[in-house]
Amino acid sequence: MPRLRQVPRADVHPVGELLYGMIFGDRDPVAEPGTASGTPGNWWTVFALVPEAFDHTTAGFQFYRSPERRLDPVLRELGQTRAGWARGSRFVFSQHCKACRDVGLTDEQVDAIPHWPVADCFDPAQRAVLAYTDCLVLQGGRVPDGIFEALRAALSDEEILELTYITATYDMHATMSRALRLEYDDVDDPVTEVADPSGNFAGLDVMAVVDAPDDGPGDGGTNGREADR
Repeated sequence: MPRLRQVPRADVHPVGELLYGMIFGDRDPVAEPGTASGTPGNWWTVFALVPEAFDHTTAGFQFYRSPERRLDPVLRELGQTRAGWARGSRFVFSQHCKACRDVGLTDEQVDAIPHWPVADCFDPAQRAVLAYTDCLVLQGGRVPDGIFEALRAALSDEEILELTYITATYDMHATMSRALRLEYDDVDDPVTEVADPSGNFAGLDVMAVVDAPDDGPGDGGTNGREADR
């Protein structure tokens, strides 16, 4: 479940009601969750907690999908999808894999987004966008001149600004989705302590055992003796 409460249909603000209708039909998405793409739909119901944030964010969707945008939708989706993968958001990555195919990317290209540096299915402009996206997401905006010049060789200044804004926005969406455990990002952290099956080594320093004095089996100093217990 999301970490924040959800807004039922009876309490949603006017813009939220409009979008609830478009996405969920006549259902209350809190009582009867689920969207056409298979997600629970709780991104919408949690963001509706703050109507201004909901309206601002959904206006951003209209911005990047506007026919006024100069940026090629293929490059836009590459940035958004790679941002989801790099930030570790299953929700953003999964949703935009589908959007990639919708704008014309092949299955081979979509499948290669996680390992794009060693894939040969992207043209120079696409590779520049993917490299730039990694700089935005993984390097916090630290972009080497060589990557930026490759981007500039393919895109106008206006296109680069649009790409930067949209990709950074989706880095934010991916981060928020993970932090609030929304949609497909409602998962436990995989980095946990794995229990010792014997229960004997609650305080064991594993590398101390490896580094114990070599005085024979079970006879080498405190660390060796502790390992034998």
